[in-house]
Amino acid sequence: MNKLTLIKGSDRVASAELGEPFKANEPQGEPVAMIRSKDWREGPDAGVWECTPGKWKRAVKNAEFAHFVKGRCEFHHEDGTVLEIAAGDAVYFPAHTRGTWNVIETVRKTYFLLPLD
Repeated sequence: MNKLTLIKGSDRVASAELGEPFKANEPQGEPVAMIRSKDWREGPDAGVWECTPGKWKRAVKNAEFAHFVKGRCEFHHEDGTVLEIAAGDAVYFPAHTRGTWNVIETVRKTYFLLPLD
């Protein structure tokens, strides 16, 4: 059965409601970015994700659409492209996008992951 999913006020959800923080995969120096995330639905995943400042390599294999609602960061794509992302911006990452995140100011996004083929 198809189900509507509403993530209301994702910019106002308390950080603690997003779960316990965990270290970002493959950190690149200090500080080590800490991530919190909460899924609002199952298969495909959609939810709210938050990350403190730090650098690490992107590990998501799925294609992803993300709308950033707080903070500032950069995404350094492996091809040399640098995206400067701030609250209000939306980004689509094709499947298997590789690169490095640099979170400058704690960011929060709502996201939707597409299933892998």
